[in-house]
Amino acid sequence: MEFLKSIWMFFQSNILTQPAFFVGFLVLIGYLLLKKPLYQAYAGFVKATVGYLILNVGSGGLVSNFRPILAGLNQRFGLNAAVIDPYFGQSAANAALEAVGRTTSLVFLGLLVAFFLNIALVALRKVTKIRTLFITGHIMVQQSATGMWMVIYFFPQLQDVTAVIMLGIILGVFWAVSSNLTVEVTQRLTDGGGFAVGHQQMFGVWLVNKLAPVIGGRDAKQIEELELPGWLSIFNDNVVATGTLMLLFFGVLLTVLGPTFLKTPVDEGGLGISFTSFPFYVMTTAFNMAVYLSILQLGVRMFVAELTESFTGISEKLLPGSVPAVDCAATYGFGSPNAPIVGFFFGALGQFLAILGLVVFKSPILIITGFVPVFFDNATFAVFANKASGLKAAAILTFLSGVIQVLGGAVCASMFETYQYGGWHGNFDMSTVWLVGGLLQKYAGIVGYVICILALLAIPQLQYRKDPEHYFQVVEDWDAYKAAKGLEA
Repeated sequence: MEFLKSIWMFFQSNILTQPAFFVGFLVLIGYLLLKKPLYQAYAGFVKATVGYLILNVGSGGLVSNFRPILAGLNQRFGLNAAVIDPYFGQSAANAALEAVGRTTSLVFLGLLVAFFLNIALVALRKVTKIRTLFITGHIMVQQSATGMWMVIYFFPQLQDVTAVIMLGIILGVFWAVSSNLTVEVTQRLTDGGGFAVGHQQMFGVWLVNKLAPVIGGRDAKQIEELELPGWLSIFNDNVVATGTLMLLFFGVLLTVLGPTFLKTPVDEGGLGISFTSFPFYVMTTAFNMAVYLSILQLGVRMFVAELTESFTGISEKLLPGSVPAVDCAATYGFGSPNAPIVGFFFGALGQFLAILGLVVFKSPILIITGFVPVFFDNATFAVFANKASGLKAAAILTFLSGVIQVLGGAVCASMFETYQYGGWHGNFDMSTVWLVGGLLQKYAGIVGYVICILALLAIPQLQYRKDPEHYFQVVEDWDAYKAAKGLEA
């Protein structure tokens, strides 16, 4: 018995409570179960572990670079600020968990439970009506981190095991149901591409496709007919777009704080920063955000690629007749080349006006635009809205999305107290669906948690009842589905 106990203590101390090695261990086991060569399993272990360690560098850099600005805003104006971006949201959630003494390894345990529950729901699709397996790894990690913080925040008395199970159940159901909502519209957009959207705006994609025909009408002008200035193409580069957005927002914030305030000692209420040129300090601070975000994304890509491959091989053998739910960017090649830029422009306009509204009405939470929601959410909405009903629908819906991202993000950052750590996701679903779910759990406790799960599980049942004859055909035989529905080739 003592021998077994010592093995468990070794595992707990060196793997279970060390997220980087825990992720690497999961990948190693996954590859071994897939009967990969030992050297390939080892390589996957190394890449996953190093990738997570890189993520830690980027995450820590974002927090340390932003913390003095947060402190300055709070000390001088009594403002709390949060960047609405999933990477900032993930960093904030992890910092919040550590602040209350919970290890971030719980995040990955919850992710595992959620993933295998998603597999089970698809395997039982004749009963559950679920047709999609969520495999967008970096989104899974981001949402698992924030989901774990929400579980601990609403139910602080829970033991670790119970918290992991509760996270796994609600997150697995959310992934399965929300991605399943996008099946029909994505198949129509891609002409049977064989995938669904698995990101952070899946309810938004469904809603856009419902509203676009109402807003745009028939025979509406398409984005393809619009000529855009060539200089907008610079925003196709993630680093340029992020650096520019950060320069815009942090330039304003730091200018408002002013060089005199920044030069005062920390113990007198300032930031205690030494610099020779204020404009160059502003640029350095803003561009460092892009640097750390790029580092973080590199780390995420490294370990997520290994996680996804080790998980996907298992799921493909178990789930014939289903479709994977993948990154929303996979849809961009099937729409107008200009749609992502149109979505970005009108979404950013909506966000900027909403932020101005927060300032004018003296909101206690100041929101700072993040690149991922303002680009990826709104680019995706523009692609689907244009396909459904043209330019007018794409412009109006992405503008409204930008407003919702900011206002919903401000409420979430305040309600879940992640503003203390500088971030919230800000994506459409996270500022709407997660907000509603959070309100239910905050004010109804465990009853609210159960209501969330039951409400989600009811959605695919309602989808199925609307068209039982062709519900599964849309993924199993697209050509037959098109013929039955009279869709154009």
